[in-house]
Amino acid sequence: MARRQLEHAAALIDLDPGLTEVLARPKRAVVVNFPVQMDDGSLQCFEGYRVQHNASRGPTKGGIRYHIDVDLAETTALAMWMTWKCAVVNIPYGGAKGGVRVNTKTLSERELEKLTRRFISEVNIVVGERSDIPAPDVGTNAKVMGWIMDTISMQAGYTVPGVVTGKPIELGGSEGRVEATGRGVTVCALEACRELGMMVEGKRVAVQGFGNVGSVAARLLMQAGADVVAVSDATGGIYNSHGLPVEELYSRFSGVDGGIHNYKDCDSISNDELLTLDCDILVPAALSRQITAENADRVRAKLIVEGANGPTTPEADAILGDKGIIVIPDILANAGGVITSYFEWVQDLQNYFWDEEDVNNRLARIMRHAYAEVHHEMLDRKTDMRTAALIRGVQRVADATIRRGIFP
Repeated sequence: MARRQLEHAAALIDLDPGLTEVLARPKRAVVVNFPVQMDDGSLQCFEGYRVQHNASRGPTKGGIRYHIDVDLAETTALAMWMTWKCAVVNIPYGGAKGGVRVNTKTLSERELEKLTRRFISEVNIVVGERSDIPAPDVGTNAKVMGWIMDTISMQAGYTVPGVVTGKPIELGGSEGRVEATGRGVTVCALEACRELGMMVEGKRVAVQGFGNVGSVAARLLMQAGADVVAVSDATGGIYNSHGLPVEELYSRFSGVDGGIHNYKDCDSISNDELLTLDCDILVPAALSRQITAENADRVRAKLIVEGANGPTTPEADAILGDKGIIVIPDILANAGGVITSYFEWVQDLQNYFWDEEDVNNRLARIMRHAYAEVHHEMLDRKTDMRTAALIRGVQRVADATIRRGIFP
């Protein structure tokens, strides 16, 4: 998917074939295999990855994912998308991604900590606050980022807060970071509604994935006046045509056994059923490849705002375009996380921290500006939002690569 998207954008801007091939390959990929001593005394070997796609515009930036399906190909694609994402919103980073192939549900907290500390020790040859800065992703969180920061700091002999973002506030994290990705999704949704002449009040919203991104987007869209009629997690979804109490779902059922399915005033639906509900705004905020050629023709939303990375396949994009459904692509819609990670990094480097209102205002300003640029590109080239965003991102990275020159 990532390679095809790059090739499509490169052809539209008449990019040199050699430079296209450079941008299609990662700058560096590190694969590590490392042992962890489990609580029962046994040794277990894990495989991990850190891929740096492009550093022409600055240090590389990207999350660390703990999931049983993590592999080098996925990690490389996600690193490439991060490069375009940073360029689309014009922050001075290149893209990176990391991960460990593991089912975290089988680990105790102590085993998770040992795995994290050993993994980051294995890849610390490429990680650093001026070279490559990790962040949370699927299966990781602020606590894990705190362990990473402490491990690098212990090895350096002094505290290095800027080596990782998404940390706890007490360790140099930024206000507003936890909600940032979902907030960015919401800003894009509201901007799209404005451009479409569609009042958000009373609009029906379905959110696939009630995790960090989806739950925040659902709450903020509800606060903006929308009716969130369906949400889901890995085990399935819930639906109520009159709207769901998102705040209650989050405060009472998040993180408990059964999760959102403890709420009873609703109908149970599958994740695939959620994607094809009769709604106005659909937010796929779970995993990749959820909207495909098999189900795209049954999608009934007027607007799709991608909270996840790569939730829509190229085949599905073509079908949705033919149906007149607007798709706000992931490299724009979910860029709020990396923007606020950038804010956190800047604050760590200068040891001066901003309040939450300042962070949120700066985030919204950058997101609105990036949305306007992509929207203008879309109208100018008479194309779709994804292609327009890719053109903006790829062109900026290509220009930086050309201006830096090829060493030696």
